Amino acid sequence: MRVFFIGSLLTLVTLLGPSFALAQAKNVGGVTLPTVSLGFTSTQKPDEVVNVVKIVILLTILTLAPAILIMMTSFTRIVVVLAFLRQALGTQQMPPNQLIVGLSLFLSFLIMSPFLNDINSKALQPYLKGTISQEDAADQAMRPLRKFMFAQTRDTDLALFLKMGRVEQPKTRADVPSVVLIPAFVISELKTAFEIGFIIYLPFLIIDMVVASVLMAMGMMMVPPIVVSLPFKLMVFVLVDGWSLIVGSLVKSFG
Repeated sequence: MRVFFIGSLLTLVTLLGPSFALAQAKNVGGVTLPTVSLGFTSTQKPDEVVNVVKIVILLTILTLAPAILIMMTSFTRIVVVLAFLRQALGTQQMPPNQLIVGLSLFLSFLIMSPFLNDINSKALQPYLKGTISQEDAADQAMRPLRKFMFAQTRDTDLALFLKMGRVEQPKTRADVPSVVLIPAFVISELKTAFEIGFIIYLPFLIIDMVVASVLMAMGMMMVPPIVVSLPFKLMVFVLVDGWSLIVGSLVKSFG
């Protein structure tokens, strides 16, 4: 009852505090509040309209930044493989999703650092200095990303999306549109991640089968095999230094 009373008192003070402050401010002489006004004005300079449109487009791109990070970097393969690893271990929500996503994010920064440095030196810095236009900066920024995606994309997946997009057969890689390259890259990454996940599953599957066979031979059919096999899987994973093997193999898989 005492805890409930104290909580209710704190809630009441929190809700009524601003009202008391405003009332006191009115007695003193008023309080200054910020205001925002919106309106339409005419202009004789088309450049101003273009700049406004560019700002709107930039804000839209910023909202899509997480999707761009997932689709055009190594993040997809890493997060899928780590999710498969957690399921193969049978540890339910350990490691938690936030930890898996965070590790995948930092590994992606590690793998993509040469390409990000290239983007910074050839696109971002020249644009900030005013030596190149926005269009040239965007083109220079896409080149390292396209180079990375081409290195990880299978020719069959690329041909599939070229066919579905009804795009003429390009003569060089520079002629391949990014709208075709990006989904082909994602499909290739998913296929590679599933292949790695299958390899990860095999040793843990063998442990589960051995434990289930032993329990059945001992007549302990009421004991779930996962309860007995989980400690063995964790012990084997720790003894072989599994995290170093998985993370090292993931980084090396990108060449």
